[in-house]
Amino acid sequence: MTAPDRPVTLITGATGGIGTALARALAGRHGLILQGRDRERLAALGAEVGGTALPLDLARPETFESALAGVGRVTNVIHNAGVVKLGAVAGQEHTVWTHTLAVNVVAPAELTRLLLPRVRAERGTVVFVNSGAGLRANPEWGSYAASKFALRALADALRDEEARHGVRVTTVYPGRTATPMQQKVRSQEGGAYDPGDFIDPATVAATIRFVLEAPRDATLPDVSVRPGPR
Repeated sequence: MTAPDRPVTLITGATGGIGTALARALAGRHGLILQGRDRERLAALGAEVGGTALPLDLARPETFESALAGVGRVTNVIHNAGVVKLGAVAGQEHTVWTHTLAVNVVAPAELTRLLLPRVRAERGTVVFVNSGAGLRANPEWGSYAASKFALRALADALRDEEARHGVRVTTVYPGRTATPMQQKVRSQEGGAYDPGDFIDPATVAATIRFVLEAPRDATLPDVSVRPGPR
């Protein structure tokens, strides 16, 4: 059972780099609901941080409502999960676009819709972990950037819609972060991957924790996290 005076935070993509760092940063301070597809990794992380596993395939939004039926309080929702596959517009078939938009946009929209009554009741916060690609589309990044531009639109609309319910909405734009996804991206780009070249996931997690725990007299609509001077 979650203590009634402790916020409950749902994290998607909890077994990824930023998601895991965030679960660790919030452990003990928040009750945690950890979404992912790999049940074994979710169970291990849940045991480590005292969180509840929520196995869920974000590419199948039709399964969300039944999966959430047993979920109780939810104060905050952090949309952290995402997929990326680089390629030129001329070379990417519709299946790439459909999957990317489903996981990166449709899933957050549907999860938000289903969880809003709980979040409103707690006057909680919805955080969308976006990307620099949500601000600028570079060559080979068309499908991913399109999904992140759409995610920004979702956040902006939701922020104004939910202000009257006391729900805060923040978009976080991390720069390149040392995660397994970044390693995959570097491989697709044909470049080397050195974690020391990128932001530590714990730094992004600390930023998101501040957003969640900021005093109620302020809201942070957009927060960019960029690599510091080397």
